[in-house]
Amino acid sequence: MKILQIFILLFIVLNVFASDKKKQPNIIFIMTDQQRADALGCMGNSAVVSPNIDNIAKEGVRFVNGYSSVPSCTPARAGLLTGMSPWHHGMLGYGRVARKYKYEMPEMLKEAGYYTFGIGKMHWFPQKALHGFNGTLTDESGRVEQDGYISDYRDWFKLNAPGENPDATGIGWNEHRAGIYKLKEDLHPTYWTGKTAVELIKNYDLDKPLFLKVSFARPHSPYDPPQRFVDMYENAKIPEPFIGDWCHYLDTVHGGPNAAFGNFGVAHAVKSRKYYYANISFIDEMIGKIIDALKEKGMYDNSIICFTSDHGDMLGDHYHWRKTYAYEGSSNIPFILQWPKSFKGQLKRGSILENPTELRDFLPTFLDAAGVKIPDDMDGQSLLSLIKNPAASWRQYIDMEHSTCYSKDNYWAALTDGKWKYIWFFRTGNEQLFDLKNDPGETVNLSTKKDFEKELLKWRKRMVQHLSERGEGFVKDGKLVTREETMLYGPNYPKDSRSDNEQIKEWRETYKGENNLSTILD
Repeated sequence: MKILQIFILLFIVLNVFASDKKKQPNIIFIMTDQQRADALGCMGNSAVVSPNIDNIAKEGVRFVNGYSSVPSCTPARAGLLTGMSPWHHGMLGYGRVARKYKYEMPEMLKEAGYYTFGIGKMHWFPQKALHGFNGTLTDESGRVEQDGYISDYRDWFKLNAPGENPDATGIGWNEHRAGIYKLKEDLHPTYWTGKTAVELIKNYDLDKPLFLKVSFARPHSPYDPPQRFVDMYENAKIPEPFIGDWCHYLDTVHGGPNAAFGNFGVAHAVKSRKYYYANISFIDEMIGKIIDALKEKGMYDNSIICFTSDHGDMLGDHYHWRKTYAYEGSSNIPFILQWPKSFKGQLKRGSILENPTELRDFLPTFLDAAGVKIPDDMDGQSLLSLIKNPAASWRQYIDMEHSTCYSKDNYWAALTDGKWKYIWFFRTGNEQLFDLKNDPGETVNLSTKKDFEKELLKWRKRMVQHLSERGEGFVKDGKLVTREETMLYGPNYPKDSRSDNEQIKEWRETYKGENNLSTILD
């Protein structure tokens, strides 16, 4: 009799456990590369055609003050991977993502019972590193950082277009020129990424939740949409670049189509934006197919669906191009989350929240959704707490920085709450202060205006507090310290990656201030 009772009790426990596992939502994490926050219809840009992404926002929440703390590809992805701040994951600028971290998103979700799969641009090293994914199919935009590596997209391209050139459009990875994609639309990397994600969803029959990362390599240059997406913008009113009262020293034309700075004319910038937006519309169409596949598979209602990017694109604002800058075009990113139908919270679907959020917040959000305790030393916070209660405790502001890139003076740290932004330039000691509510384009630097001295002192004090843990090389006697030497990898960068990373010395030499990284940085 006792054996029977034990068996029944064990059966009940196992069934309860299985039931709890089934309640874990699927996590569909969709990201783009180099997409600024205002390049979406739902973010107030009526020029952009993005109905499917807009609908995710309509069914979820837009965090309009979402940021990328180190706004270039690899350090942004390190923060996303680990849930940590730049100082704590160790990448303070563009370098190599470490081979192994204490916390890694796919690994932690796999341990929580998820099947984990990544499609598209990972930008890790080695390039087929898994970090806990059950598998990845990659598109690395032609980047080859190890012997013998060929991306899965490029192998697929050879299979479907033998002898053709995937780069036939003829625009480089960091150019700000724009052009029509010269091959068939269904050979474009955007099509491959979306199609591959749809195939996985259609084939997914496991009795466990799915974590799927879909990482599009566009709208990062080349700005190369197929013709029909450009045609969508024939009569669109494309916003012109913001030009600040502080950036006239960059009103020059040097460096050609790869230039990180320069005034190439309003017409050139508007054309680049038009084709950039058209690439977003192509991505949006493929996201619509992913959503349809989730619905057809019966997975949609029990899925968290997120949309974000690793960083933005200046697109000529203040005569700046690409990223690595503290300004909104570079650092402010789309930040959208849709929660499952069964999830209960006070926040209404379609809401806008102004809480300052950052890529580090996605990992703790997913752990929370999976029913896993968030580590006490993880810097990110769960976005679900704000869906449960929009008045929940949250950080006052977010930190950002980037080590030297493109020019020796572009070495900075910044703080923002989405209303104000303070920027400290390490090498020169210059400061900038912007009132984002009244000047979202950051056209007026208030740091030298007497009426804003109190606000400046408040933010400078906050920066002192923020940098104090780094020691006297950053803060001394309660004051910010100017620095001659750039720090690319902080002391918390994983030691095992230091020992086998042959490029660290090379990167440090490169980052001493020479303006020769423009063709390297992807």
